[in-house]
Amino acid sequence: MRTEWQRLQHWAERRLPALTRHRRQEDLPIELHRRRIYIVPTGFGMAFTLLLLVMMVGSLNYSNNAGLLLTCLLGAATSISMLVAFRTLNGLRIRGVRAGHAVAGDPIDVTFDVEARHKRQAVRLDIGEVTQAFDVNGRADVTVSILTEHRGWLSIPRLRIWTTWPMGLFRAWSWVNPHYAVLVWPRPEIGGPAPALPLEDHRRQRLHRGEDLASLRDYRSGDSMRHVAWKASARHENLLVKDYEQPQGNQEWRLDWRHLRGLDNEARIARLARWLGEAQAQGRQWSLWLPSEAIGIGGGPSHYARCMSALAVIP
Repeated sequence: MRTEWQRLQHWAERRLPALTRHRRQEDLPIELHRRRIYIVPTGFGMAFTLLLLVMMVGSLNYSNNAGLLLTCLLGAATSISMLVAFRTLNGLRIRGVRAGHAVAGDPIDVTFDVEARHKRQAVRLDIGEVTQAFDVNGRADVTVSILTEHRGWLSIPRLRIWTTWPMGLFRAWSWVNPHYAVLVWPRPEIGGPAPALPLEDHRRQRLHRGEDLASLRDYRSGDSMRHVAWKASARHENLLVKDYEQPQGNQEWRLDWRHLRGLDNEARIARLARWLGEAQAQGRQWSLWLPSEAIGIGGGPSHYARCMSALAVIP
């Protein structure tokens, strides 16, 4: 046999739109209206109501008109506070959702674009165990952090918008289930080998000509005679030339999924994610080959975000 609370919950869910009732996601924008807002007394409100009943009984018993007038005034204020709590949520509109970037295991920031025609105060938004209080005066951005566990697409869980404004006597709330998902990047491995450069890249490491002497090498046709090391050449059969070429610090990295044989898919993804982070930190340019796509040479935050997002959606 169902309890009274289950009956109340079942009645409340029947008043919701069909999508929310079946825990399906709703398309944005989402607007709160009277059929979605619920209101019940708080614990403080129940105690205050009991106090008003005691005051009314005492005033009637002792024919105390002043006490009866005070009881009526407080009762009227209680009714008005219930109306104000309802109007605080009525008409609130979630226009859009946007999210930042985070790796698996770290919280990701999700921002809700909230709009209201009139100023609303002391509104709270709950997602899981996280609560964020905010005021709305026209439009406001409300940012909350959602915990992540795995890479890939993460649907935003159902959230609750509620308030106890203005006197804390009543709690008004509404459930919202927006149709939006955030992309969680893979977590890089803690440590491991550096990417193996092709043999041609090792030959291209000395491409930048500097001012300091790097080494001595054999004379080649076209070398300037001013760079010939005459003293060193006297001790050898061939002419030696001073080499001022320095290792180039911005060489390209070719990150290839096929070169990580012997690792499972998740280990490959974690290693490639670490290499991407190292290349980004060192200011290098890189290309990335994956089973699903090949990303050309590039660099910078936007290229890094594209590569990490491609890693995140690998099956």
